[in-house]
Amino acid sequence: MKYLHTMVRVTDVDASLDFYCNKLGLKELRRYDSEQGRFTLIFLAAPGDEEAQIELTHNWDPEEYGEGRNFGHLAYRVDDIYALCQKLMDGGVTINRPPRDGHMAFVRSPDNISIELLQKGDALPPQEPWASMENSGHW
Repeated sequence: MKYLHTMVRVTDVDASLDFYCNKLGLKELRRYDSEQGRFTLIFLAAPGDEEAQIELTHNWDPEEYGEGRNFGHLAYRVDDIYALCQKLMDGGVTINRPPRDGHMAFVRSPDNISIELLQKGDALPPQEPWASMENSGHW
């Protein structure tokens, strides 16, 4: 058995690609449009880790999606959690659970998918503004 991908439904392809690619740093691997099925599939992965993929599914006919808290979250190991959180914040992304411990943070995609960020290796030494930043919302 081999892990292939995790699928999440998205309502706005442009906003989702801006978040996942431009802000989070994933890259688009391939895309499939189905005229008959009226959907688009976009497969993304972290650079250098193309086997662990996320499939963004965009159904062309509008519909409301709940948060689906039973989904859980996506998780990515990152080289510098502080630098990535700063980049995300600078891009207008709310850091729901700041990396106060230098090890773990949570953010949400434009469709409220919870994403866990974990520091590669040992936790970084605590530093501001993260050490004293409060949680925002839920993850």
